[in-house]
Amino acid sequence: MTLIIFIYSLLLGSFFNVVGLRVPLKQSIVKPRSACPGCQNTLQAYELIPVLSYIIQKGKCRHCQRRISPLYPLMELTTALLFVFAYNQIGWSVELFIVWTLMSLFVIIFITDITYMLIPDKILLVFAVFFLIERFFLPLDPWWDSMLGAAIGFSLLLFIAVISKGGMGGGDIKLYAVIGFALGTKLVLLSLLAATMIGGVIGIIGMFFGFFKKKEPIPFGPFIGIGTLIMYFYHQYILDWYLSFL
Repeated sequence: MTLIIFIYSLLLGSFFNVVGLRVPLKQSIVKPRSACPGCQNTLQAYELIPVLSYIIQKGKCRHCQRRISPLYPLMELTTALLFVFAYNQIGWSVELFIVWTLMSLFVIIFITDITYMLIPDKILLVFAVFFLIERFFLPLDPWWDSMLGAAIGFSLLLFIAVISKGGMGGGDIKLYAVIGFALGTKLVLLSLLAATMIGGVIGIIGMFFGFFKKKEPIPFGPFIGIGTLIMYFYHQYILDWYLSFL
């Protein structure tokens, strides 16, 4: 079962690449078929095997030898590893599909934010509908915690954006509303704490090594995804560890 999930989620990761790269440009995710961005040659099925094609072709287009972005296999492999990890942690349940949906959102957001510094409303709206359906079958306890979580997630990020005078993007604000609806009040607050800490540490390290510059925007979406998943799976361990020092 783990192998089956790994293989299918590799294929999903390949689809997420298409969604993440095309939706911000308002392009169809169905057509045209995938092509090399350099020579525009339409790729054949054997050139689109997740991860494996990249390795066999040594990270280059088979026709023009232009280097292929490592983002493609990285996102495919990340999706597969995340899906397998969630299955091993949770097992078969409705909650597993909620977590898989959350992971799918974060993979796509990672691609859009890293590539375009953008979190499209269309993607957030689609996933909001998914979570609405899923939470209908598996509501939080109490059920209204979804509504409260969405309100708190949106309000907190909006407040930060106002006091920082645009330091937080509109996509991040709406993303936290979606996360709050899916996970509830406690986890959305812990997610924000973790994302801020991770983003701050990586930002400082990045500026030290010259990857980032002062007063230049840094995509926050990836940190939101990382922080949220860490808190989802390990928040109780982290809270217990913190309380042991009090």
